[in-house]
Amino acid sequence: MTADTNPWSGKRILITGVCGTVGGELLRQVSRRDPAKILGIDNNESELFFLRESYRDCPNVQLYLGDMRDRDRLIQAMNGIDIVLHSAALKHVILCEQSPRDAIQTNILGVQNIVDAAIAQGVERVLFTSSDKAVNPTNVMGTSKLMGERLMTAANAHRQGDGPIFASTRFGNVLGSRGSVIPLFRRQIAHGGPLTLTDPAMTRFIMTLQGAVRLVMESTFLAQGGEVFVTKMPVARISDLAAVMVEELAPRYGYKPAEIEIQVIGSKPGEKLYEELMNDEETRRTVELPAYFVVLPAFKSVYEDIDYCYPNMRRQGIDRPYNSALEPALEREALRRYLIDHHLLEDSETCEF
Repeated sequence: MTADTNPWSGKRILITGVCGTVGGELLRQVSRRDPAKILGIDNNESELFFLRESYRDCPNVQLYLGDMRDRDRLIQAMNGIDIVLHSAALKHVILCEQSPRDAIQTNILGVQNIVDAAIAQGVERVLFTSSDKAVNPTNVMGTSKLMGERLMTAANAHRQGDGPIFASTRFGNVLGSRGSVIPLFRRQIAHGGPLTLTDPAMTRFIMTLQGAVRLVMESTFLAQGGEVFVTKMPVARISDLAAVMVEELAPRYGYKPAEIEIQVIGSKPGEKLYEELMNDEETRRTVELPAYFVVLPAFKSVYEDIDYCYPNMRRQGIDRPYNSALEPALEREALRRYLIDHHLLEDSETCEF
């Protein structure tokens, strides 16, 4: 593969949160794209040790302890780096709600530290991984992610000359990650139930880990500066997901599907019945591409006029918010095929992202 078709070739890349689901998959995929160097940092000492063992035969992969709250450490880590993929964050809603100071220090001040370090070291590009919960946030975690997006956009608005290009991506639910609903339902089915369902009317955008990482990797080089990239993705009803998983998995664990009780327990505090990846205000400044929506910055850059032009642009301005309640949900058989085709009903679990 030539450098023209492989923009990662010869690049020096920093991945934060490298022990997480997305960070680990980024490391796996980017390491196959002929980079000159990959530097991964994380504050999870145990996971970092085992990850280093996995890459002991890859001399261009270097993994170190590091924390987003330490700006000097980040400046040191970005010395000579071309591209920063920032996936480190505190992401559990309840834990961030209970410890808002920590969420602020990592998810907001940590992003500003990334910005400052990238500018100080003359990095080429920085991509921040955000969340659906940043759209009309109802909790501390979502609000901190929204602020992270705003910091990236603001940093790009003050970009001068050859300074870093800053942009963001928004994820839906990465199916199969530890702590997500699929491994939870699997464990409950394996124990004979009951399977706990928050609300049968709940809908969610769904994506695979590979799809999430593809969004990051493609967005890195599509970005002109300050945008938020959103992948188009299918919608699932949580009740259909529960039913399909019971039908598929109950016989594997020695039960008949009818023996697994589905118990409705109600929504968690701050949990929405639907998921939003783009709100109504953002629709008028959104560009549609075949596989993505690109939310353009609300404020113009101070020092340059950016021509937001992308391959295969379809239109600017979207008719309605990108909301799981407004999109057609997969029928059960289509959902079953999606889960099977992407190996999401297998027993292996990935780490929490």
